[in-house]
Amino acid sequence: MTNKILPPLTKKQLGKNVPQRGGLLTPHLAKLLLKLMDWQVVGEIPNIQKAVVIGAPHTSNFDGLYAIPAWLAIDLDLRVLGKKQLFHIPILATFLRWAGVIPIDRSQKGSVLQASIDRFEQSEKLFLALSPEGTRQYTEQWKTGFYYLALAANVPILPVALDYQKKQIAFLPLFYPSGNLDADLPKLYAYYQGVKAKYPQYLSKPLQDLNQSNNHE
Repeated sequence: MTNKILPPLTKKQLGKNVPQRGGLLTPHLAKLLLKLMDWQVVGEIPNIQKAVVIGAPHTSNFDGLYAIPAWLAIDLDLRVLGKKQLFHIPILATFLRWAGVIPIDRSQKGSVLQASIDRFEQSEKLFLALSPEGTRQYTEQWKTGFYYLALAANVPILPVALDYQKKQIAFLPLFYPSGNLDADLPKLYAYYQGVKAKYPQYLSKPLQDLNQSNNHE
């Protein structure tokens, strides 16, 4: 999916339905920061009001260093579910909340899902992001809360890839869940074929299997 050459994505390309922060200075500063780091935002965001955004691969704390400036640079009002431990440092907590990160307790799985469903029902516009891998370390499978959230909220899934080889944060085509998880997951994995993580050894098993099968073709 990401072997295709994707066009640069800028603030001007966001449609009126897409939730936006309305920042004036922040997008310019974030864009400059990305340029200094030699990273860019590419792809397309359809003109829709709501979506569950999934980001992968997630193998390093550095992922946030590039991801946060990415959505700030295009002025996207993205709400991100992040583990509550990140908020133990007051200064960092203040920045994360300003950037749109929502602290969650991962031990309360059911309540987090229901709270997210309620958030979609109560919001006119909402792009809510989370990592399906759920951890920076190797994991046998993706967590499927994002899928059931999209189904329950009746919104599409917007996949985003962090590619360390291309130095890109790529917004990929929308995916509409069918309700058949077993059939849909391989299709979602395919979005990340060829994407290079910072630490490939920590890729989740589905993405490692995908890359290995690609290398054998």
